Amino acid sequence: MQIIPAIDLIDGKCVRLTQGDYAKKSTYFEDPLDMAKQLEDHGIQRLHLVDLDGAKSQKIVNWKVLQRIANHTDLIIDFGGGIKSDESIKIAFDCGAAMITGGSIAVKNQALFLSWIDQYGADKIILGADVKREFIATHGWKETSNLNLFDFLDFYLKKGIQQVICTDIAKDGMLKGPSIELYQKIISKFPSIQLIASGGVSNLEDLGVLQKLGCSGAIIGKAIYEGKISLAELSILN
Repeated sequence: MQIIPAIDLIDGKCVRLTQGDYAKKSTYFEDPLDMAKQLEDHGIQRLHLVDLDGAKSQKIVNWKVLQRIANHTDLIIDFGGGIKSDESIKIAFDCGAAMITGGSIAVKNQALFLSWIDQYGADKIILGADVKREFIATHGWKETSNLNLFDFLDFYLKKGIQQVICTDIAKDGMLKGPSIELYQKIISKFPSIQLIASGGVSNLEDLGVLQKLGCSGAIIGKAIYEGKISLAELSILN
C-alpha cells in the first residue's frame, strides 16, 4: 500500500480543513514547498496536492505552487481542485502534475471527463469520489448530488478508470479513524479496484487496517500536521 501525504492549498499556503469546511481552516506552512521537501527527505515518493481555492472557484488558482513543487522535488504529484476544462487540465500537466484527480467534473460533465481518459490515458486520470452517506459530493464538498457512490464507481470502472480516491467527508480532518466499513463494501463489490483511502487516518494502526482491507493507497493529511504520525515513522513504512 502506497503512503500518500496530502498538501491542501489556500492562498498559496499549506492548510487543512475539518470536514471540508472552509471556515475551519488551520495553516501549517506558509510555503508548501518546505513541506514537500520534508516529505521527499523522508522517502515519500507521491504527493496528493489539492487546490482548495480552485475547487471553490472552479478553475485552477494555485498552479504556481504545483509548478514550484514539481520543479524542486522529484515527487510524483497527483493534482486536483478546479480542473473543469481542457485548458485547466493542460495547465496542470504543463506545470508538472503526473496525474490529475477529477471529482466534480466526473459528475457534472461526464463527456469531458471521459474524453480526458481517452486523450491522456487512464493511468493519468484518477477518479475522485467524495462521499456523504454514500452519495457523491461536489464543488469542494459544498453540494451533495443524488448520485449513488456505487453506481458512480461502476460506470467509470467500466470506462477504464483504474485509481479511485474515496473520501468519506464525515471522517475527513477528524482524526477518528478511516471509513473502514465503506471501503470494505467498495472492495467487495469491485475487487479489482485500485482504491486509495482518504480521510480519518490518525495513527499507524489505521494504515495497517487499510492495508489488510486491500487498499492500494492511503492519503494522510492532518495526522502528519498534528504530529499523530511522524515523518520518521512514514519513512520506515516506505
